[in-house]
Amino acid sequence: MKMIEVLILKIEDPGCFWVIVKGCGPFVDSEMEYKKLHAEMNQFYKRDVEEVKPLTLEEGQVCVVFCQELKCWCRAVVKSILICADHYLAECFLVDYAKYIPVKTKNIRVAVEAFMQLPYRAKKFRLYCTKPVTLCIDFCEDAAEIVPAKRWDSAAIQYFQNLLIGTTQIEAKLCAIEDDIFDVYLYVTIKDEKVCVNDDLVAKNFARYVMTKENTVNFAKSQKPWSSLCLKSSPEKVINPAFALWPMLMQGKVHNNLETGGDASHSFLEKTCKKIAAPALNGKTESTVRATVGLSSKENINISVQPTVQVNRLLQFLNPDPLKTDVHYEQQEFQKINTEQPPIVLSNKIEPRSTLETTPLLVDLKKELLRNKFLGPNLTESYCWPPIARGCDSVVISHHGNDPFLYIPPILTFLQSGSCYKSLPTRNGPIALIVCPGWRKAQLVFELLEKYGRCSRPLHPVLMLLGLNKEEAKNVKLQRGCEVIVTTPHSLLRLLEHHSLLFLRLCHLVFDEVDNLFSEASKQIFTILEYYKKTITVEERESAPHQIVAVGNHWNKHIEHLTKEFMNDPYIVITAMEEASIYGNVQQVVQLCLNCERTSVLLQILDFTPSKTQKTLIFTNSVDETEMVYKAVESSSIFCLKVHKQIEFHFKYAVEQWKKKFSSGTHVVLVLTDDCMPSLGITDATCVVHFSFPASPRVFGVRLHSMSDNFQNVLEQGSSVEQVYTKAKSILLLTERNGCHAVGVLRYLEHTEAKIPSELCDFTAGVLEAKEDMKLGRPLCQYLKRSGVCKDMRICPDRHQVHLQIDLPQKMSDNIIPMAGCVTIVPLHIVDATNYFGRIIDKQKDQYAILAGEMIEYFKKARNKVCVEMVEKLALYGLHKEGLFHRVQVLEIPPKEENSFFYNVTIRYIDEGRTGQVQVHQLFRLPTRFQILPPQAVEFIVCRVKPIDNEIEWNPKVTRYIHHKIRGKLHEAKIVLVLGNTVWVDPMVRVTKLSDLKTSINEYNIRSEILSMGMGTDNPEHIKQLQKLCKHAKMLALEEKTLQTLMLSFTPKRSVLEQDVDSRQSASPHSLLMGENFTDICNSSQITLENHQCDAISELKAEESTQHHRKCFYPEIKWFQKEDIVTMKIKIRNIRDYKCEFFGDKVVFSAFSGDKFYVADMELHANILKGKSVCVIKNEEPVIILAKDKKEFWCRLLKHKNPNVSFDFEHWEDFEDKSPFPVGTQKAHHSAALITEEMEEFSEDSGTESDD
Repeated sequence: MKMIEVLILKIEDPGCFWVIVKGCGPFVDSEMEYKKLHAEMNQFYKRDVEEVKPLTLEEGQVCVVFCQELKCWCRAVVKSILICADHYLAECFLVDYAKYIPVKTKNIRVAVEAFMQLPYRAKKFRLYCTKPVTLCIDFCEDAAEIVPAKRWDSAAIQYFQNLLIGTTQIEAKLCAIEDDIFDVYLYVTIKDEKVCVNDDLVAKNFARYVMTKENTVNFAKSQKPWSSLCLKSSPEKVINPAFALWPMLMQGKVHNNLETGGDASHSFLEKTCKKIAAPALNGKTESTVRATVGLSSKENINISVQPTVQVNRLLQFLNPDPLKTDVHYEQQEFQKINTEQPPIVLSNKIEPRSTLETTPLLVDLKKELLRNKFLGPNLTESYCWPPIARGCDSVVISHHGNDPFLYIPPILTFLQSGSCYKSLPTRNGPIALIVCPGWRKAQLVFELLEKYGRCSRPLHPVLMLLGLNKEEAKNVKLQRGCEVIVTTPHSLLRLLEHHSLLFLRLCHLVFDEVDNLFSEASKQIFTILEYYKKTITVEERESAPHQIVAVGNHWNKHIEHLTKEFMNDPYIVITAMEEASIYGNVQQVVQLCLNCERTSVLLQILDFTPSKTQKTLIFTNSVDETEMVYKAVESSSIFCLKVHKQIEFHFKYAVEQWKKKFSSGTHVVLVLTDDCMPSLGITDATCVVHFSFPASPRVFGVRLHSMSDNFQNVLEQGSSVEQVYTKAKSILLLTERNGCHAVGVLRYLEHTEAKIPSELCDFTAGVLEAKEDMKLGRPLCQYLKRSGVCKDMRICPDRHQVHLQIDLPQKMSDNIIPMAGCVTIVPLHIVDATNYFGRIIDKQKDQYAILAGEMIEYFKKARNKVCVEMVEKLALYGLHKEGLFHRVQVLEIPPKEENSFFYNVTIRYIDEGRTGQVQVHQLFRLPTRFQILPPQAVEFIVCRVKPIDNEIEWNPKVTRYIHHKIRGKLHEAKIVLVLGNTVWVDPMVRVTKLSDLKTSINEYNIRSEILSMGMGTDNPEHIKQLQKLCKHAKMLALEEKTLQTLMLSFTPKRSVLEQDVDSRQSASPHSLLMGENFTDICNSSQITLENHQCDAISELKAEESTQHHRKCFYPEIKWFQKEDIVTMKIKIRNIRDYKCEFFGDKVVFSAFSGDKFYVADMELHANILKGKSVCVIKNEEPVIILAKDKKEFWCRLLKHKNPNVSFDFEHWEDFEDKSPFPVGTQKAHHSAALITEEMEEFSEDSGTESDD
């Protein structure tokens, strides 16, 4: 194989380097041909002709760009598209120079076919069958070996570069072609000695040989292997490997008039320029130009690598006559540059740095980021890193505003410029201070600083977390050379109280999660800011930098005050558009209405005469909705436009009309779907109406961004602001179909400090109540148990209500957990400072001690230690660990590998409360007699103490101290409350017996120990809040049982009550919907019912006192409906002696199943026809079919809630088609009631009654 001489253009690694072929031989790049090509390209494109500008621009597209560095037009391929503040920026690869350059879209032109005849001059080479290796060190075996690697080592790349730089001649031998890459053996001549680079890298252990067959081209079978790579075509038709580097549109198309290269290009340019200079309006122009470029009149040219984006004809780039466009041209014209990245709001112009190579970070820091597999800056980081790295005041609001990477890399970079700190006092003290909302976040930031701070000069960061002990703050001694302190607001103020001179060198103040800081400790933050303001105003510090950086998720009024009073020309970067609208002072309005009333409500909103030009966007979710809204608005004599994907040809007209200058008082309305926004690029709307609820927060943000031109800049002050900006408004129509989003809408309105409709508050209260009813299967909230309150019940997934049936005390052995009194406990698993798992010790007869002794005796015999081959989930097994035998339950079994006996399973120690992982072969079969005793682990919570500074978690320092002090030791505790398996104790003390004196002393009190450390504070409301919940649960249970007893007692005297109910229903048809219940009816007959109520309460007490002797159970019931009937499925089997009684507005069902008696006394939502209602047995289960008195759909089954009754969602579609959303004056209240019922019925666990 003949070798060719090459010139290296660019080296990435041995697997990717770019060359130009030179020297003699058939495979030669003709220098003159390329010079001639570039001269003609410059002559053609220097004229600013609108018709040769691309209509679309996408990644992978072939084009011609103007390179500022080379001062000429070059052929290129678009690699990526970036969004800047006021323009788009494309990263392009110059195919003749092997360079990556950023190009503004105004400097990009269409690649005319005549200029694409020559192959790309820069050719991509790689070493044939040469793959990278690396050194792998095994620290356990104290050995090292060379193993295959996925990427080239930096030492290998450096050695490869040195070889090519120090050579006098470089030659290559082509071995194979794969896609657009040439595989070669590379030879270099060094001091008159020729060396094969492939062999040299392998010999130096930088690479290895990997032979492949699939992509190898056997050139021995080709008579003229190099002729196919010649610049000029040979008479024979051969497959040209160089086409692998050509644009997709040119593959397989080499026309006769273009084969001679430059002459054809010159001819084409002459004729084309004539057409551009003298446009003709007749029909012959189009065919003439087509004949010139050698295309038939029906042929299309695809100028995009992606097949879905096409442009019909080359003439459409060259035709200056807009009358010659067609429908397809209209569709393409408004397919603007791809805007996949979300929009952004900036207070000052920032040039983004979207790749790690271009970011203004330290070189060593970039290397460390790459070693940690950092993928590159995201959208927010690409905008906020440059100003922070320059030392500018910055505010960053993003959906990822809790990520410390938004500020740590640029802050570390700026701290390296030590010269700017020379004017500071020469004393010990930090230069940068990072304030975090809590100890856990401060710990994370500190660890990141230690990790990435190694790439810079020594900063000696310190984590400062101080408690309430003043002596601890007084005795703080800062490490010498410490330049960064990470702390929390309260800890910092405690430190400043005793060491105010410690921060005289402070230059950089960073607020992490600034929105949380202001919401939790606004007073402390402003105190810190005032101190910082006084510190930096000292004359000696005028030349020193001073910078405040605030990052967070949400914008609020405190941040606005921060920017105005404490920052100097800050850079504000907001990538969350819903937050940008708050920054821009957009008025948020929520309008509650029925779904069927949306159109009339919309017309009422639009029925006004504006004083200024009003531009309103109405967003819909479908084409049909768009058409319907358009017709309704147009019929109201409002100038209205519409846009959706089925009328893309209408885009141009709509945009032209929208952008016209209108006189004051004109109202323009555009109805559109969300998918049209990227193509329209509207940002000057003054009002947005969300006719359809946005599908996601991102869609909501994009809608709001359409008003970004009217966002007010908070940094601008004075009355002139109101004159420049039109007050933007966002109106959201919230209907019953979007009830599940009501809580989120309410939270957003609270955040914006907008006026909240009272109807929305009532509606949301019902939704929240329904959500709580759905959580019956969830555990009681841990924060509620530990401190008495939950930080945010609206988003917490756990239960916040006490249910007496669910929270019954757990059975320990023959008895249940004692409800009160003093007990002896032993903590075995410490969760945190006040939360432990352990056992209650029975001093008379400790059943677990007996069990443990029997297990030891049993497993002493080797034959009893039978290993488990196949484990079952939730099954009990034995485990020998730490010299003891434990009962464990398998919680999770991972997918087992084939023929593997050693795999881990997750287990729980049922007598200790902790979890862990063990190998399956360590588990023993546990005899049944050892499984009879119930799990002994009980959860203990120490009352009346909580973490300081509004923290929700205990500092690990306190938890470690308590762990070492109490684990495994006997303690005496007084029980104050028991719910389920959780016991609240106060106090919990360690009692030590003095045998010599025959007395005992209290060694320590756990609550007092925590308080003495300064990390805890008094919480007097802890147990009071839990007792309130218990009292409320008891009242509900008492009320329910009272009502059931009253109903049973009045069953024979039904006629009087029925007449009362019937008379009330005739007077008020909607009485049930308006909130009347059985209690209201009973109030009307107070004299009759008083004595029975007293009897019922006494009967209830008697029943409770003897409930362990007899107990009735409420069965699980599933129901669904049709217009005329309701079907109820009673979920119990094998019943006997069943009875079902029907009344006008209630049903009573009773039956025996086994030794249990079930009763369901159900007061119905509406009346039924008792003569036509039946109860049948189907599939061994009772089914009750109720005939409705009126043909209508019920929004609920029962008048009162019951956790055992739920909707059967197998029939949900039939129910959903007929919306039961009530009408009337109290729409919001009824909406909440409906949503409450539906969400309550959705709970899968709500229908289960405890059978214990």
